[in-house]
Amino acid sequence: AGLVAAGNMRRQGRGGRAARATEKGQGDEGGFRQLIGMKGASDEEVPLWKIRLQLCKPVTWPPLVLGCVCGTAASGNWNWEPNQWALLIVAMFISGPCLTGFTQTINDWYDREIDAINEPYRPIPSGKITEEQVWQQIYFLFFTGLGLALGLDVAVGHLPDGPPTVFLVALLGTFLATIYSVPPLKLKQNGWAGNYALGWSYVSLPWWCGQALFGELTPEIVALTTFYSIGAIGIAIVNDFKSVEGDAKMGLDSIPVMYGIDTAKYLTCALEGIVQLCIAAWLFYIGETNYALGLLALLVPQLIAQKLLLLEDPIANDVKFQAASLPFFQFGIIVTASAIGANPFH
Repeated sequence: AGLVAAGNMRRQGRGGRAARATEKGQGDEGGFRQLIGMKGASDEEVPLWKIRLQLCKPVTWPPLVLGCVCGTAASGNWNWEPNQWALLIVAMFISGPCLTGFTQTINDWYDREIDAINEPYRPIPSGKITEEQVWQQIYFLFFTGLGLALGLDVAVGHLPDGPPTVFLVALLGTFLATIYSVPPLKLKQNGWAGNYALGWSYVSLPWWCGQALFGELTPEIVALTTFYSIGAIGIAIVNDFKSVEGDAKMGLDSIPVMYGIDTAKYLTCALEGIVQLCIAAWLFYIGETNYALGLLALLVPQLIAQKLLLLEDPIANDVKFQAASLPFFQFGIIVTASAIGANPFH
């Protein structure tokens, strides 16, 4: 009996240590999710600077940062010079931390009632940050982003002799972010208008920023990126699956609310796939066969992720699907931009 009891105690001890290790791992993961603004974050008390960072959702910055790279590549004027690197890094900082941070912060403020249902651990509904502190952050990011954009126009000679195109692109982005979140327009109240505005902001605007900085923003580029942004509607729909309950209660007509989860997941697949196939066909048409084949190759893992994750359970697998497919969608945009930069007629 003594030996059995001792064995049980040893097993309980090992089980307790394993449980504590599991809890610590889960806590660490929740803390990381909290810091970068992901779903499933922990609700622990953290310093104010971490709360401010969480409001800016760093997890949403990479597509915008890479979008600046796309515009730079499409300009055809990148020469790997140190001053170009400096300009590009500033443009990335504007697109990511400043203006994406501005967009996420103002969106969280006007979504605080919905977040209280869907994501109550978010900084505003949880009471971790005050209204005054939120608006301080909104104004700081707004003026910092626009000020740096104006500085880039001066640095590359757009001012005083020409239009401040980088500043105008940044200003358009802040305007779109505002009408996306703020009543009475609040574009996000309608799934199509809101998601296209979101997709346009993620694909077109950072591309325009990079291209205006290093080259010329042409009508062809505006049309191409505007069309490519339709594919990003599918990406935006994925973000709506987790919020169906709260959106329905608050009267927001997201695409999953309007059409149901099953129809919405097939719309996601169709929008992402068809747009990229059309872009690949256009690359074939202008003679950039290798780039077109590269884009088609990048579409394959996206289709696999759709089959294995999104179509199986879009609510449970939304984050996994984005992690598995979004990088390939973004690399496809870079491939397209590189093709344009390499093509003598574009």
